[in-house]
This record gives sequence, structure tokens and C-alpha cells, in this order.
Amino acid sequence: MSDTGDAGGSADAADGAPVGGLLSDTYVAALQHDLVELPPETTRIGVVRDPTPWFHGSVDENLQPLGPPRDLLDETKQAETDLKRRGICDEEAHNAAWEETDFASRYRAHLQSSDAAGDAVDDLLARLDSGESIALVCFENTSNKRCHRTILHDHLEAERRQDG
Repeated sequence: MSDTGDAGGSADAADGAPVGGLLSDTYVAALQHDLVELPPETTRIGVVRDPTPWFHGSVDENLQPLGPPRDLLDETKQAETDLKRRGICDEEAHNAAWEETDFASRYRAHLQSSDAAGDAVDDLLARLDSGESIALVCFENTSNKRCHRTILHDHLEAERRQDG
């Protein structure tokens, strides 16, 4: 389930019933503190470039190629740090840094241009099509901060609609 409790899945045009596995997303602290309820068969897939050691205990696997590219992460973190030094609060600095670095469009471009990311997306789509339910997991609570996993979630759903 997403931070807001929404789960997405492809729908059959004839009766609206889900086809394939459900796709959802959440953040690691929600899993650690039981703030989100996922069906037991849901595979928890991290989409983190540099997972911390404790992150692995909350996910079944991590697909590093689906994390933002290193240069984009570094540039965005630096912009966020600079904004915080100017007195902007954590959430506002994070979100403003996204705008300043054009994070969303650059991450979408990464999904389209990186062979490793493309292969990982194709793998997730095949797993969803086979009926596996997947929850994308990252660090940010998207109630307050933007996170690339919501872009990835939307990208996967768009690909499912296009293929369906």
C-alpha cells in the first residue's frame, strides 16, 4: 500500500477485476513500525541506490538500478543542504531541492535511458503480469516529502496499461 493506503493494479476491461499482481509503494519506517498493512504474499522490493544495512531487514530484495542515479542524488542532497543552511525546514528544503534540480524529469529520463533500470522495470512488469504482488519501498514518507518511488510506481502502471 502506498503512504496513503492506495494500491494499484491493472484492471480487466470487461469487468474491472484486477489482472496480474497488485503494485503498491510505501516507506521503510512504515514497515518497521507497522504503519502499513501489506498482504502477506506481497514481495517488498527496495528501490534504493545506497541501502543502509538495516534497510535490507525490511525488504525481500533491493533493485539498486531503480534508485536515482548517483549524480542526481548528490546534486539534490547538496541543494537540500544549502536550503537548510538558509533556514528552510527539512520537508520544504527536500521538496524545493527536487524542483531546483529538476529531479522528477531527470529520474524519468533515467528510467528510459539506463539499460539496467530498463531491465529492472521489465523484470518487475513480468513479475506483476505473472500475478506477483509487489510493494516498492524507499525511505521517504510521501505525505511530507517527494520520493522517486512514486514516479516509478506511476511509470510501471503506465507500462501495464500500455501493454494491457
